[in-house]
Amino acid sequence: MHTVFRVDDIKQSVNNGRLWKVQLTLTDDNDPQLAALTRCIQGELCGFSGWHRLGDLMIQVGHFNQAEELYNELLKNALNDNDRARIYHQLGWVKDDQGQYKEAVSFYEKYLEIKRKALSEDHPLLASTYNNIGLAYNNMGDYAKALQFYEKAHTIEEKDLPSNHPDLANSYNNIGLAYNNMGDYSKALEFYEKSLKLREKTLPSNHPSLASSYNNIGAAYYGKNDYLKALEFYEKAHQIEEKALPPNHPDLASSYNNIGHAYSGMGDYSKAISYLEKALAIGQISLPSTHPLIKTFMNSIDCVKKKL
Repeated sequence: MHTVFRVDDIKQSVNNGRLWKVQLTLTDDNDPQLAALTRCIQGELCGFSGWHRLGDLMIQVGHFNQAEELYNELLKNALNDNDRARIYHQLGWVKDDQGQYKEAVSFYEKYLEIKRKALSEDHPLLASTYNNIGLAYNNMGDYAKALQFYEKAHTIEEKDLPSNHPDLANSYNNIGLAYNNMGDYSKALEFYEKSLKLREKTLPSNHPSLASSYNNIGAAYYGKNDYLKALEFYEKAHQIEEKALPPNHPDLASSYNNIGHAYSGMGDYSKAISYLEKALAIGQISLPSTHPLIKTFMNSIDCVKKKL
């Protein structure tokens, strides 16, 4: 049976805390785009135990607290350093998504501490972790430090990976992110477009990473005050996310927020508030109340309301 389902929700069982109920929606298993996306995600999750794959899936659908609980349980029962290292790495990913960026870096460094016992500083297996540490520093606002880690990862990947490898697309994207946040929007666009070109070659047309590229290109145009062009890319991203992600995924909140800001930039404040309020509503469902994005969404709404 090759039926394709969409994951709508994951909830811990009331009667047994060790089990989760996964709510699925049946989709059209003859849809070639959805089937291609499913195969791609299956490939990203392969190679690990069922429990590890469940944790990874929880992260991808935005259930960060459940993923953290599962990984902590797996950590208690880890059989060796390799198991512990991978769990530390995934906990770093969880902490970053929860907005706890210093804790994320701490877990990534625990991963590196174990891996460096057997691997060199510039081993290809460490590149993704350098990228992730860069993302955490980026989220803390230390863009120069973020760029340092992004470039470290990129140097390794350029040397060791095929020229069309998806990881190269990720590092191009991240370097663009650092330049964007430092206000160099032209340089950011240069790297974002390199990333998009690779992703369009290697990923299905409805993959969330393509949405990420479109959002980032939109952000660069927004920085250039080209709000109409920004909106064009934000809406392309949103169309993918609506189809590929659960309805309360945090990335959808960010997407609504971006569209809201584009409308605000164009002076359509009523429409802007409508999208910003959608962003806040999803954020309040899917993110911890202390997550920095919640405050960002609230401040954005207040700021636009003052312009009415």
